[in-house]
Order: sequence, then structure tokens, then C-alpha cells
Amino acid sequence: MKVIHLISGGDTGGAKTHIHTLLQGLNRHIQADMVCFTDGPFTQEARDLGIHTDVLSGSPPAVLKALRDKIRQGGYDLIHCHGSRGNLMGALLKRSTGLPLVSTVHSDPRIDYMGRPLAALTFGTLNSWALRRIPNHIGVSRPMVDLLIDRGYDPQAVFDIPNGLDFSNPAAQLTRREYLDSLGLDWPDDSVIAGIAARLNPVKDMGTLLRGFALARREQPRLRLIIAGEGEEGPALRQLAQELEVADAVCFAGWVEDTDSFYHALDINTLTSLSEGFPYSLPEGARFALPTVATCVGGVPALIKHNVTGLLFQPRDHEALARCLAELAADPSLRRRLGDKLLEKAREDYSIENTVRRQLDIYETILRRRARASRRRDGVILCGAYGQNNAGDEAVLKALVSELRSIDPDMPLWVMTRKPKAARRVHRVGAVYTFNLPAFCRRMSKSVLYANGGGSLIQDVTSHRSLWFYLFTLSAARRLGCKVMMYGCGIGPIQSPRNRRRAGRIINRNVDAITLRDHASLDELAALGVDRPRIQVAADPAVSLPAAPAEEAEAVLEQAGLRPREGQRYLGVTVRPWPGLEDKLDVFAQAIDRAYEKHHLLPVFLPIEGTKDVAAAKEVAARLKRAPAAVLPPCPTSELAIALSARMDVALSMRLHALIFAAARGVPLVGVVYDPKVNAFLDCVDQDLYAPLEEITADRLSALLDAAEERTRDRAALAAKTARLVELERINREQAALLLEEGAP
Repeated sequence: MKVIHLISGGDTGGAKTHIHTLLQGLNRHIQADMVCFTDGPFTQEARDLGIHTDVLSGSPPAVLKALRDKIRQGGYDLIHCHGSRGNLMGALLKRSTGLPLVSTVHSDPRIDYMGRPLAALTFGTLNSWALRRIPNHIGVSRPMVDLLIDRGYDPQAVFDIPNGLDFSNPAAQLTRREYLDSLGLDWPDDSVIAGIAARLNPVKDMGTLLRGFALARREQPRLRLIIAGEGEEGPALRQLAQELEVADAVCFAGWVEDTDSFYHALDINTLTSLSEGFPYSLPEGARFALPTVATCVGGVPALIKHNVTGLLFQPRDHEALARCLAELAADPSLRRRLGDKLLEKAREDYSIENTVRRQLDIYETILRRRARASRRRDGVILCGAYGQNNAGDEAVLKALVSELRSIDPDMPLWVMTRKPKAARRVHRVGAVYTFNLPAFCRRMSKSVLYANGGGSLIQDVTSHRSLWFYLFTLSAARRLGCKVMMYGCGIGPIQSPRNRRRAGRIINRNVDAITLRDHASLDELAALGVDRPRIQVAADPAVSLPAAPAEEAEAVLEQAGLRPREGQRYLGVTVRPWPGLEDKLDVFAQAIDRAYEKHHLLPVFLPIEGTKDVAAAKEVAARLKRAPAAVLPPCPTSELAIALSARMDVALSMRLHALIFAAARGVPLVGVVYDPKVNAFLDCVDQDLYAPLEEITADRLSALLDAAEERTRDRAALAAKTARLVELERINREQAALLLEEGAP
């Protein structure tokens, strides 16, 4: 493979490091050449690293012609652009070369020229035009990818790539004392030194750093600060340090070449940016196991997890920054713990080897997808109860997307959802609004498979209209030429005789294959007279999802004021609004109080469906007499919800997916049944502790919790029972793969 990289040649900072490090690594596997449009230190350093680098200068038409000739003669397979000038040249060459293009977006294009209105109007506008002409994009962090997707770029042609570094044996040239002496500093040996390496420009917001530092130093006078970097804000920042009366404790070190000695001299690494792609200063500090305080922006949270691998605060909040700095300055053991965890994660996720491997995968993906672009039909369109703030349904969607991509990673996936923008960002799929009839019909006409997936969609208890809508989509997909599958679903209850006849008739006529999550659904299909499709009992797709790392769940519990590191035992509680719940609020509260007194199970309310479950949880929590309670906010990811469920010792839930999340980790379950799907699942995993909502009493619910607590001694056996479902769940994927093969053009 031969790839040509286009870049202006005047880059500095993280972009320069990323490109030099990346191309040096790529050339161990492929031929990666670089063309710059300006000569200088950037190009010389690239040549010193062994990167084949040409400089093309002159008038734009002459440069464009020379570049076109070079690409044609060089036999390149792909053009990779960086920065506004590289993007513009790539976009202008798109048609004449016929080669696939990709651009790496290192920072938010809309604020690259902050404080320079003329440059924003000219270069910024041209860059925006060029980026729209380039079909593939790489963000240097997941949030940068989110930003591009939110601005309308194709989520299935936007990739993320980590900024990689070499973590092997970092060695500083100077000791800490020698480095301080080189800066003319006679600070005491017991100083706690914070530092930042960044350009002194508005985006980096050094003013917040100085204000936070000054406030923290009142509490921790041993604190000192080194600011490494140059820029237009330098004079104003020096003046601010004087006004804050911390000038004697702050060193403006200027541009630092010996970054290893700089980081080696620090005790705390900091970042106060208003916007970032993914800053190199974080993994560079991680190489020296530095605890880090950073703003929660861009790609930062991918590496810095609050109270796990560092501390986070919101941009411009100098008081929060001060609290973080003071806490770290006062606690050497906390600095060691966070620094060690940061180094461990950075080595795992941000090595240069990982970055190069990811870049090669992206190149191969782009080339493969180009070869299939001429297909008239391709991919899958998914439909379910998505985009309604229900963590269970979103977990199902995440599982479906993961499984379908395991069949064919290049296959286009589209989702019908109430929140298309969120689906594009979270799942990296195409998305249409659920009730946009023309849009989803157009997509069906171009797809191979329509999958009506997950949950109990074929029922009329919550709504007759939703049943009619899902039945309509099954028949529409068939008429528009799709293979049709009902994927890992539950069936029923369908109460209306007319609806039962309609459902049986439409499913028989239009569906090719059905996979079910329980045997009760199989019985319901038989009662509906459905016998034409291939039907198999599998499992809910959500059982296949992994959990987030345990320390992330611990951090959430700590933020809620709990003490998981002290061995506290927890009762995970999930309640949902439902007719009859109001009459049982005191029943729940009394049973939870007894479990706390008898078994020391502290109640933690885990909402599944956004604000609805939170409101119901607060109703129960307000009635507790003896047990303190924590009502957690809805989890941002299914993986974190699963990790929190795994941390519980017993789970008490009305929600099916809260039970599924806990069961997969061997947590003893108590179900409160508002719908047959709840006890159907519990029967599947041989957990028989449940009772109907309308029949529970405080005594009965307490007895069920007592029995569940007894089972905490045998969690491995409970997990083994659920593991059978993970094996069965593969049937969902196998049936989808078979239909894709049958329907392939």
C-alpha cells in the first residue's frame, strides 16, 4: 500500500508530534510519503526521522499541477490530508486522481482561528468547503468524531484514532533539581509542582489555571506552577500572576524542547483548555505517572476518568480546579494512585503501536468500502423502541449493531429511532426518524435486511398504535424487497382478538426468520398461528454486552457519596412508573429498610429509563425510615450500567434489563412482575424469586430479599446459569447472517 500525506508544513505542537510519530510508524508496514507546502523545521524534523518528504511551493495552480503529476506517477492508493491547506489540495484533486481521500481533523475547525477573524473568514471557510468534499474523516479522539457527526458528516465514514506515544523507558536528561536550576528557580525541595505545556492562546485558557492555582495555594502554600509554552497571551498572563500575587510561585518557562525533563520535574500535570481534540500533553505526562487535573473537554475523558485515572473539572471553573489542586497537593498517596492508574491506561490505549495499527485498519476499511460502493442494495435497517431514554432498549441496539458488524464490518447500518442525532453519535450508524415514512422507506429499498429488533414490540398492552406501526414496517420492508427478521424479541401480550388475527396474518406473510428471547414468546407465536417463518428460541441481545471497567463503577458510587472501597454491601433497586406502583411505594420502602437493618444492604437506585425511573426511585427513597439511599443519575452507557449492576450484592427490579444486566454477573435477583416478560426471563435463568406487583406485601418482598441474600454466597453458580443464555444468543447473529447471505444481490 502507498499513501501520500498532504500537510502545510508549518505545524507545531500536538499535530506535529502526531504526524511525525504516525508516519514513522506507518513506514515500517507500508510506504507513507509526505508532501508539504512550506519548508522549515517541520519538514527537516520529518526527514531526520526517515520520512520521505517533498516540498512543493509556488503559485497554487503550479503546486496543484505538480502534486497531481506526482500522485499519478507515484502509483499511490490513497490520499491522506491534514490541516486546511492539505484538505484544500486533496479536495481539488479528488476528481482528477480518482483516489479515495481521508482527512485527519486534529482540532475543531470552527475555533482553529479564534481571535483571527480574517483568517477564519478565508482559510476557515475554504477548509470547511474542502472537508465537505472529502468523504472520509479521522478524529483524534471520540469526542472529535462526535463533533464531526453532529455537524452532518457520515458517521459510518468517520473514524477515531488515538494519539500514540512510545511508553518504553522514559528517561529525563536532568534531575528535578537540575531542571529547576536551569530555570533559575530556588524553590524548596518539598514543593509540590504543578505544570502545563501548551500554547499561550485563548483556547488553552491559562487565566483559569492561574486563578485556580492562586486559590489552591492559600490552602497549600507548598504549591508551585511551571507554564511551558509561548504565545500571544504571554504578557497578559504574566500581568495576571502579578495581580493574583503568585508571581514568585509561577515560572513562565517559555518553549521547552526537553519535555522529558519538564514532566520529570512535576508532581501534577494540568490542562485547562476550552476545547481539545486529544492533547498530547496528557499521555506525555502519563509516561511519568503524573496525576492529572484536566477540563472535561474533547477527548480528555477517554483517558482521564474522574477519581480513577485523574481529576476532571468543567471549563473556566477555577474554584473546582483549586479544589483538585489542593486535594492532590495534600495527599501524596492519592497522587501515586492516580498517576499509576493513568500510566497503566495510557500504555494500554495510547501506545504508538496501537495508533499505527488503527491507522492501517482505517486505510484497509476505506479501500474495501470503495470496492462495494456500486452495490444497488447493501446493509441492514434496524427498527425498535429506540431513542426513548431507555437504557435497556439502547443496550439492545448496541448489541445488535455490534453483532451485525461482526458479520460484516463494512456493511452500512441504519436505525429507525426517535433521536437520530444521538444514534449517529453513540452507535456510529446512519439514522432516520422513526416516523419519517419517506426516509425509512427509501432506506428499506436500498437495504438487504430489515431487522425488527429487541424488546416486546409485538404487543398491545402499552399501545394499539405501536403494534400497528411495527406490523406496518414488517409488510413495508417485504414490499420494498428486504429480507425480514424479528431479532431476539419478546411476543405479547396481545389482548385484542382483532389485533391477534392481524399480527398472526402479517407475520406469517412477511417475516423470513424470528428469534425469540424466551419460551413464553414461542407459545404466544403458536397461539397466533404463526408457522411460516423460521423460528428459534435464542436470548435477549443485551446479554452479550460487556461491562465497563469495575473502577469506573466504583468512581460513580464514590461521586454519589458512597464508600465502595470500604466493603459496603449494596441492594440495587430499579422501579418504574406503572399503574399500581403508587399503592406499593410503602411496601418497597419497608422491605428495603428491613434488608438494610438485617443484611446491611444499602439501597442504590439504578434508573433504566431516564427521568421516569429517577422520579419513581425518589418516591420510594422518600418513604425510607432507616436506610440511607442513593439515587444515581441515568448511566451514559450500557456498559457502565452493567458494571454498576455487577457491583450490587442483590438486585430488586421491575425492569427487565436491570435484571438482565445483574444476572449476567451472577447477582441474586428479586423480580417484581408488571409484565410476563419479567418472570419469563427469571425462569430462563432459574432465578425463581419474583412476585406480581399487585400481590406484593412488605412481608412477602422481605422474604424474597432474605432468600436472595442467602444466594450471595453462590454467585458463580448463578452466573453459570446465565452463561447459557450467552451461548443461545449466538442464534440471533447466525440467523441474521443467513438472511444477509440469502438476500445478497
